[in-house]
Amino acid sequence: MKKLVLSLSLLSLIFASCSSSDDDVATPPAAGSGEITAENVTASKTFVKGTYTLSGTVRIKSGITLTFEAGSVITADVSNGSDALLVEKGGILNIAGTAAEPVVFTEKSKTAGSWGGIIMFGDAPIVSGKTADGTPITTATSEDGTNIVYGGSNPTHSSGSLKYVRVEYAGKKILDGNSEMNGFSFYAVGSGTVLENLVAYKGADDGFEFYGGTVSAKNLISYGNTDDSFDWQDGWQGQANTNWYAYQTGAGNFGMEIESKSVNNSFFPKVSNITLRRAPGTVTEAGNPTEIDAIQFKKDGNGEYSNVVISGYTSTGAVAVRIQEAATNTNQVAGGKIKMLNVKVADATTPLTGTGAAGFTVAFPAGNFTTSTTATGAALTPGAWAIVDGVNLLEKL
Repeated sequence: MKKLVLSLSLLSLIFASCSSSDDDVATPPAAGSGEITAENVTASKTFVKGTYTLSGTVRIKSGITLTFEAGSVITADVSNGSDALLVEKGGILNIAGTAAEPVVFTEKSKTAGSWGGIIMFGDAPIVSGKTADGTPITTATSEDGTNIVYGGSNPTHSSGSLKYVRVEYAGKKILDGNSEMNGFSFYAVGSGTVLENLVAYKGADDGFEFYGGTVSAKNLISYGNTDDSFDWQDGWQGQANTNWYAYQTGAGNFGMEIESKSVNNSFFPKVSNITLRRAPGTVTEAGNPTEIDAIQFKKDGNGEYSNVVISGYTSTGAVAVRIQEAATNTNQVAGGKIKMLNVKVADATTPLTGTGAAGFTVAFPAGNFTTSTTATGAALTPGAWAIVDGVNLLEKL
């Protein structure tokens, strides 16, 4: 009996020694909230998981690092002006989402074209044309209305890291009423930048656009964007791109629009594991009745693309790969700088190739355009990052 009393006393002492501070370990951190404006982004800052509003064009200046934790939701509002998140050259944007807890940038009205999306400027090389004597032009002015000069000399430059990020309802026409922003816009962004598991959802312009630079992007979803799903120019040369998926529905132009400002480059991008799908009934964007093809090459656009699946491009006159003009055909197709490898076109009515003008015939060198019935296209990890309002964006993959 004495032993039992002693044990009970000991237990009492143990519990009595526990203070209220021991319970704090299990207390979840407070959720973040507030408004993000240009005025309050003047120093490096981490936004903890929470819900925020974005007001105006917020610029991350050189020397400033902005970080968003997983699970954060940032909402723009078309009624308060032109909202966008813009990384200037020398600024850093780090977004650390996960498949289960992505970081979502959306807009209050859920209307395409309501804000400017994420815009990133780096310090990597571009080629935006040639002078009259043939000298390459290595700078250009951004076409999004911000009129920022881009083009640098550091191919390995880093503008930060974007992982598991979704941008919804972007593509706003800004400033001049004509220039449009995309879901994601990458100007002269370098290969030190990490772009992984990104979604551009129902924007009014391109899902993703690259303006030169050397950055590569992995695991991309372009869903329901009314212009091109993927677009680039200015001699973009990312080499490690993989798992790109486009689903066009409602309205959409090219699955991929590829150009290089009429500069016959010795370099080109590489993309593996591509799926381009167009839903039945999808029409082209107003004013672009001929932009009906899965892939278009123009102005000396080139590149190597492998394990490609194309389906749904069945409008009258649509082709899987269109070569727009004779110069691109001569320099890039005949020159061996366009490679389409292991391509599966699911619709028998869709021709493999076509031209944008009369007077030339597309004939790829042996081995540069190969077809396959076993191509698999993109492979993407399911999760909340690819679900919007209960719709699984990977359902059609």
